[in-house]
Amino acid sequence: MLNETAEKLNNQAIILASHGDYTEAIACFVRALTIENDNSLLWFNLGITYRDAGNLANARGALTKAYAQNYTDEEIVEALSLVCFGLGDFAAALYYCEEGLAYNPENPHLWNTLGVIYFNRQMLTAACDAFEHAVALNPYYYDALFNLRDTYKELENENGAKECSRRMKEIEKHGVPK
Repeated sequence: MLNETAEKLNNQAIILASHGDYTEAIACFVRALTIENDNSLLWFNLGITYRDAGNLANARGALTKAYAQNYTDEEIVEALSLVCFGLGDFAAALYYCEEGLAYNPENPHLWNTLGVIYFNRQMLTAACDAFEHAVALNPYYYDALFNLRDTYKELENENGAKECSRRMKEIEKHGVPK
């Protein structure tokens, strides 16, 4: 293709991936990376596409390259942490969450992910603290409220669980205020 640029290939790959054509999307990202191998966005998009295609091992590899090039990008850190979690590598998932929070302790998504890791390791008090932190940063973060409610139930905190349920119903009914 004449005038083939990394940007054009990236855009084409995103369209292909959005239609579920992961094989062709991955091929476009790989071609784009031959043009711009040091482009963290291309590595990130490749990793997300591998993840969406169900190939977590290759997703981790691509996201690790994106992270090496841009370790302060919160989307990269969160995606890499979740992929490691999906692969059962809780230590790496925890590491990436903590690294991301070191750069931005105000990221409710990373606090929620940290809580999920703790919850799955049966570290319920730590999970509760992380989910509470996520909800304190964003009171309308439905997933964090859901996770906090479940953690409160496990900790037999009925009042906390009821309050989370009430807030979740409010969000369902009225949406998130602008």
